[in-house]
Amino acid sequence: MATTPDGDRGSASTRPAPAGDTPGGDDAPGGDEAGGSVVRELHGWWRRIVTAFAVLISLAHLYFAFVGDVGELLRNALHFAGFVVLCAVYFPILDRRVVKESRAWLWADLALGLAVAAAALHLALSESAIYDRGVRLASQDWLAAVVVIVGAVEFTRRTTGLIIPLLIVVAITYVGWWGQFVGGVFSFRGLSWETVLFRSIYGDDALFGTIARISSTYVFLFIIFGAFLLRSGAGEFVIDLARAVAGRLVGGPGLVAVIASGLTGTISGSVVANTASTGVITIPLMKRNGYPAGFAGGVEASASTGGQLMPPIMGAGAFVMASYTQISYEVIIAVALLPALLYFASVGYFVRIEAKRQDLRATVGDGPSLGEAFLNAGASFVIPIAVLIAMLVAGFTPTYAAVVGIAAIVVSSWLTRHPMGPRAVLDALALGARNMVLTAVLLCSVGLVVNVIATAGIGNTFSLMIADWAGGNLLIAIALIGLASLVLGMGLPVTAAYIVLATLSAPALAGMIGDNHLVQIFVTEGVPASTAPLLALASPELAGLGGQTLALDEARQLLAQLPQEVRFSLRDQLLDPALVTSALLAAHLIIFWLSQDSNVTPPVCLASFTAAAIAKAPPMITGFQSWKIAKGLYIVPVLFAYTPLVGGTPLEALEVFAFALVGIYGIAAALQGCMEAPLNWPLRAVAFAAGVAAIWPAHLAVDVAGVVVVVGLLAWTVRTDRRRPHPVAAPA
Repeated sequence: MATTPDGDRGSASTRPAPAGDTPGGDDAPGGDEAGGSVVRELHGWWRRIVTAFAVLISLAHLYFAFVGDVGELLRNALHFAGFVVLCAVYFPILDRRVVKESRAWLWADLALGLAVAAAALHLALSESAIYDRGVRLASQDWLAAVVVIVGAVEFTRRTTGLIIPLLIVVAITYVGWWGQFVGGVFSFRGLSWETVLFRSIYGDDALFGTIARISSTYVFLFIIFGAFLLRSGAGEFVIDLARAVAGRLVGGPGLVAVIASGLTGTISGSVVANTASTGVITIPLMKRNGYPAGFAGGVEASASTGGQLMPPIMGAGAFVMASYTQISYEVIIAVALLPALLYFASVGYFVRIEAKRQDLRATVGDGPSLGEAFLNAGASFVIPIAVLIAMLVAGFTPTYAAVVGIAAIVVSSWLTRHPMGPRAVLDALALGARNMVLTAVLLCSVGLVVNVIATAGIGNTFSLMIADWAGGNLLIAIALIGLASLVLGMGLPVTAAYIVLATLSAPALAGMIGDNHLVQIFVTEGVPASTAPLLALASPELAGLGGQTLALDEARQLLAQLPQEVRFSLRDQLLDPALVTSALLAAHLIIFWLSQDSNVTPPVCLASFTAAAIAKAPPMITGFQSWKIAKGLYIVPVLFAYTPLVGGTPLEALEVFAFALVGIYGIAAALQGCMEAPLNWPLRAVAFAAGVAAIWPAHLAVDVAGVVVVVGLLAWTVRTDRRRPHPVAAPA
């Protein structure tokens, strides 16, 4: 039996566990995409004190967002300090039972957390004095800086494992010591340790810098928003709504997983939490309907991964992206909607095709109706989400909109069967803080790595290397970044992997997308005569190309001959600023999508392993199933690069979306060997070729031909399916 936050007890088969809850107990902080540490259970007055502290942290951040701010540096330091204390309490120094249950170890962990928190606050309050001394650190500043950095390393180790702490140590020692011994482009003359410590704390990209600001504002407020949704009963509504909409269709239980995971992703923004919370409902439903256990787990893991891609939260990705690109959050979530729908459609295709391949039937049962689902808890989900989106469209800041959305949840809950009183509000505030522990520590600490990348110029160097390795081929560059994201994702949570990879490779990828636009200009409008001086810098004979219209291959060869500096100047001179912005956004979206790959790709795929445990299926089989089902993660980034899905007009984006819906279905059918009826190998090859043709960029005739073939195959299989016998409907 699963206990709900208000004390009710419901069947685990009909009531989802709250996203973010862990096996450690109701007072345990939620997990993110990495880590896996078992948290310490608290009881008695310890639990009451820590819960009160968690509520205080949430209230402080709501105050900063809605009423007044104390200054960015102090706010970020308070954010880090508060969550370091919670992390010290919840995550013991050693993952051993004797340590978790020992009150002496708890006191020791708390003392360490308080020491790090005090050092962080000292540094935030000492900035002016440090500048007054000519940017010189006093003895107490040295001590505080060392304590804070060591604390960041240690608490990151406790929550996410060894990879990020090792990266931090390697990065800081690189700029402080061993970088001078590295040959080639990565050689770096070491800074003084005083400068290293100062930049690690006060730099724009450092521990209390840009990423910490994102964590202390956007991310945490939306985590609190999600916690209020969960406490109001919205998690139950999501499952009930999905079952009412899709539960009685062929493959309905699988479609329930797709819909529920998409909506739950709006609440939680965490893949593993999403998988655990909806999977306990959807995976048994799929297995009872006849889906193989490994496939059922793969569907849930793949669908839950899409929660990171679904606006308006997108994990922390939308907020980090907005900060890095200086493109407004509202624009990012508007652009991200159609691609997210494409991804969920791709997962839904696999569900439907597998149901037809296994000859499964629609279920019959006594699940809730659509009206009952809305009556139970619909208002507390629909009204706040509508308020949130309306305020964002109206131009309010995301932080302001999130606070108003939280108030809307409390008010709208009184229209449901789960009205939120004072105790429920306090529970939600505490839950939000607990669910933020890992994310807050991670995002602040990863700033230490990003700071070194910016200080040493590694990002620009790595970008040039990617462009050189790819030889100007955008598809090869995307494949290289995809491989790098998979490797990084094996050791980092996806948000951290995105931050690191975007810092390293986004400039190169955006430049290559911009080069594609230059090629189109040279082909359709010709090489402008005004570019002759720039071309002459690369080679005198190229100056004569000014004013000429080039063939496609000639335009590509021309750009391949030009140095990076000349290409940059050409982009600046010839491309519309809006086009440059769309290229940058497309590059970040590509990297963000590819960073999700590690959730569902063996050998390290935590979402798949979580689903496998629920499905009682072999982990690696579930991992390979989820990897196959999540093919949208690789197809949609190609559309970002080569089509106007990101930078085009709404009509152009909808056109790409419509063709891609058909094309992805053809590819999924080829991979599964079935549409509405089985396909033999020759027809699978035809379906695959037609699917690729339907999404082929910039060739309308090819796209239309692909759509015609896919639709023709579908019609043929529908006719074939009607002629064969089928089993009766299965019980729910």
